[in-house]
Amino acid sequence: MSVWDDLVGQERVSEQLGAAARDADALVTAAAADVPPPEASKMTHAWLFTGPPGAGRNQAARAFAAALQCVSPDRALGGIPGCGFCDGCHTALIGTHADVSTIAAVGAQILVDDMRDTVRKSFTSPANGRWQVILVEDAERLNEKSANAVLKAVEEPAPRTVWLLCAPSIEDVLPTIRSRCRHLNLSTPSVDAVADMLVRREGVEPAAAMAAARATQGHVDHARRLATDPAARARRAAVLKLPLRVEDVGGCLKAAQELVDAASDDAKQLAEEMDGKETEELRNAMGGGQGGRMPRGTAGVMKDLEDRQKRRRTRTQRDSLDLALTDLTGFYRDVLALQLGSRVAISNADAEDALERLARAGSPESTLRRIEAIAACRDALDRNVAPLLAVEAMTMALRAG
Repeated sequence: MSVWDDLVGQERVSEQLGAAARDADALVTAAAADVPPPEASKMTHAWLFTGPPGAGRNQAARAFAAALQCVSPDRALGGIPGCGFCDGCHTALIGTHADVSTIAAVGAQILVDDMRDTVRKSFTSPANGRWQVILVEDAERLNEKSANAVLKAVEEPAPRTVWLLCAPSIEDVLPTIRSRCRHLNLSTPSVDAVADMLVRREGVEPAAAMAAARATQGHVDHARRLATDPAARARRAAVLKLPLRVEDVGGCLKAAQELVDAASDDAKQLAEEMDGKETEELRNAMGGGQGGRMPRGTAGVMKDLEDRQKRRRTRTQRDSLDLALTDLTGFYRDVLALQLGSRVAISNADAEDALERLARAGSPESTLRRIEAIAACRDALDRNVAPLLAVEAMTMALRAG
């Protein structure tokens, strides 16, 4: 299995990236042999991956990074780089390759301080890999200063440096940056493609795989989690019961509190897993491992790590809330489909009784107003409104219809 197998329903993108990786390998090989490079090449120094949530833009960029670092002998025989098994592919995929740097937002924005060392590294030659790869997973979260730092690096890159930027849409990236990138747009994979992936890669039973794929409408990561994590299924089931609990003010406020608490618990669980590992790794790197005393002058470094972890916990809570709101939107979309007599397949077949009950009790206009209330809540969270206040306002609007 190659690195391209993880790109679900993205055959066109896989073909383009594979061709570019093959030409990139030819460029490095020519430079090592001190011969002229190929005249025509599909490789370029900056790429922009866009697509809706769940399409796999980060996975596509990570697969491309692995293919660029592939050292499999097969590539020298005309094969497409990206075997998935060699040291270059493996370390790039798991995030430990010395020449693949990944930047992801730990808060609402990617700050210039988070980019400074990476931008500096982008001007250096690869340490032991074939390319210096910089992968920015949340390019839409670059603020003005950090975006300008990226722009300067993209304008005049080192000969063997590649920038891979990921964002929901091309409009989310500065025009000056996107004009210097080759754009690849990923589409939402089909429900059948996601279900097939869950069966082949995760060993999920076909019926359960199809249910998870349909419930998440082709969102690969969410479908995988829903199909393999009982806690995720329990949280989703609780969210889908919310529309039946907002019949009075008390029910609205209680449902809002429980939704926010569930997101906080989810973020706390993830933080405990990630923060402990990061803190221990940093302590070991600075000579304070195994209960030893930290060297003098390292307190500031540990404080910086704690601040980043705090920002990430806040973002993780909001991301968890956003996922719940996405599930809620899908629920009301199904209600609307029933009210309009649409032939669109119902996503939440496991909640069919509740869907039919609400469809009979309301009108298409009231359902649309509820969908708009959920969208308004998501917008409020993006503007850093306190989560509980935003969700309480939404549940009250769901009650009013």
